Amino acid sequence: MSTVNVDSRGRVYIPKEMREEFGDKFKIIKTDSGIKLIPLDDDPVKGLRKAMQGAEEIELDEIDQSVEEKARKEVKDDI
Repeated sequence: MSTVNVDSRGRVYIPKEMREEFGDKFKIIKTDSGIKLIPLDDDPVKGLRKAMQGAEEIELDEIDQSVEEKARKEVKDDI
């Protein structure tokens, strides 16, 4: 963890080591306890692959089946 300062123009300087690891484009999110910077990849597909590393592979057919089952259940519950 690093401590950073905000200058008079509202700029935050991210340490070089972190920029090298995470890039130089971030989304800032307000949380209950403060703010969070989420690194954004220039290539969204590459970013998604990186985020999914270690996750189980799921076939698209399995996803379709799961969505269909949930939709049928919701329709049945509404009747």
